[in-house]
Amino acid sequence: MTNFVGIDIGGTTIKVGLVNQEGQIVRKEAFETPQDQTTLIAKLVQMTQDFQQTTPIAGVGVSVPGVVQADGFLTTAGAVKCLTGVDLKGLLTEKLNLPVAVENDANAAAIAEQWLGAAKGVTNYLSLVLGTGVGGALVINNQIYRGAHARSGEFGWMLVEDDEIDVEMGSLNFRGATVIGLLRRYNQFSADQLTDARIIFERATQHEVLAQNVLTSYYHSLAKGIINLMVAFDPEKVIIGGGISANEKFMAQLNAEIQNVQSVHNSIKDLALPTVVAADLKNEAGIIGAVYQVMQKR
Repeated sequence: MTNFVGIDIGGTTIKVGLVNQEGQIVRKEAFETPQDQTTLIAKLVQMTQDFQQTTPIAGVGVSVPGVVQADGFLTTAGAVKCLTGVDLKGLLTEKLNLPVAVENDANAAAIAEQWLGAAKGVTNYLSLVLGTGVGGALVINNQIYRGAHARSGEFGWMLVEDDEIDVEMGSLNFRGATVIGLLRRYNQFSADQLTDARIIFERATQHEVLAQNVLTSYYHSLAKGIINLMVAFDPEKVIIGGGISANEKFMAQLNAEIQNVQSVHNSIKDLALPTVVAADLKNEAGIIGAVYQVMQKR
């Protein structure tokens, strides 16, 4: 069976997987993300060559944060600052002599869901990833839509609320993300400084007023952002990724709030809006999606 190497580069951790042509991860390793470019590239090459010691590798797919051009050049690289302005595809192709695909992490996660997850059989859909900020991807006619400057899918920059002091504080990033949205707003008014959003949900269940109020505002802002995307792009389905999407109560409340907002929006209240579902592949989506992209380029 043909095997590929999938690499998911994050700000703190890099995950590397040996993936077969069916999308199954048969071996996976992880290591801390190096802070300098030379060390990071050398580690990616070493990990790939380690896999080659035991099995032939047909290609390498890389998922990375930031603005990724179609040719694998990183205009920006999110939290992985050392890769900003780097031709990552070119470097890895030269060092490994293998087909290489480099993809934005949200795009990779979205395309993985179409191959093996919640978007299977869906031609046009949106994916939102709720984490530190709000990332996303737009798939049109089975293709990632990149936009003129490879910035399509930066849904977190949308403005969903008014803020007279700093407009960006009303963006979906600062209203709908798990970290700089939900956690930040809760910590603004709490004596605690939480780092785990699950505690907010627990406290809301225990009838803590602050947790309930922050969650109410959070759902409302996120629902407005999703509805904006629905009416702009008319997708068949909206997929929510990120750790928070595994919370069934969160997904139920989010869908309920989308219906609430729709019910008071006269232009769309009678329309059938697309379903909003949790991503299936969770933390493995980046690896799987990156491999899928290199499979398509062979």
